[in-house]
Amino acid sequence: QVQLVESGGGLVQAGGSLRLSCAASGTSFSGHAMGWFRKAPGKEREFVAAINWSGSTATYADSVKGRFTISRANAKNTKYLQMNTLKPEDTAVYYCIAYTSSTYYSGSSPRWWGQGTQVTVAP
Repeated sequence: QVQLVESGGGLVQAGGSLRLSCAASGTSFSGHAMGWFRKAPGKEREFVAAINWSGSTATYADSVKGRFTISRANAKNTKYLQMNTLKPEDTAVYYCIAYTSSTYYSGSSPRWWGQGTQVTVAP
């Protein structure tokens, strides 16, 4: 059974940092583009970041560009989201996702989803 399991969420003060991890099991995602989405209360689910299969190319939403960094460790079947200078508007459930393609294409839909991890940023 393919699973994506997020960890690292929690409560942090504005301006602080968190690092989310996503561990994959059931299959190797080393050949797949992967990424993160988030859903805030009362808002639509939105794209946060994506990274291609090798880790050489990353794409970010404008709202997190310059503050968040996505990376991956294919040997561990794991990827990360380093979140710095967090703002209250970053409060959301963050979902680890994976695509069928090796490269991320803008607007493409993920094939696999994790259960999500809560990130809360206090003012």
